[in-house]
Amino acid sequence: MKKQYRVKKNQEIELILKEKKYCGNQYFTVYKKTNSETSHFRYAISVGKKIGNAVVRNKIKRQVTAIIDNLNINLNSNTDVFVIVRPKVKEIDFTKMKLQLEYLFNKQRLLQGDKND
Repeated sequence: MKKQYRVKKNQEIELILKEKKYCGNQYFTVYKKTNSETSHFRYAISVGKKIGNAVVRNKIKRQVTAIIDNLNINLNSNTDVFVIVRPKVKEIDFTKMKLQLEYLFNKQRLLQGDKND
């Protein structure tokens, strides 16, 4: 995924968190914020040290990025998303991880199939 689709600045992530529009489950928490400054979807991922060493954390980040990349076709524009990965994610495989993230993105009404945006 291109760099323009990432939220990198800590100040921008704090603005997403201050919006307090979130939902979560035992594996992920997804925060969202509408952003009128960009014409495309942007995201950030946070994986804490409780999940494992750097190799494990980077693997999980790559998996979450791949899932979001596959969903990018359906994602609404003008939205910033912040995904927090919880420690229980180590217990599931990639397909269950994909189902859980898709469920949360649907719940947040981030996919274009939703009419109630």
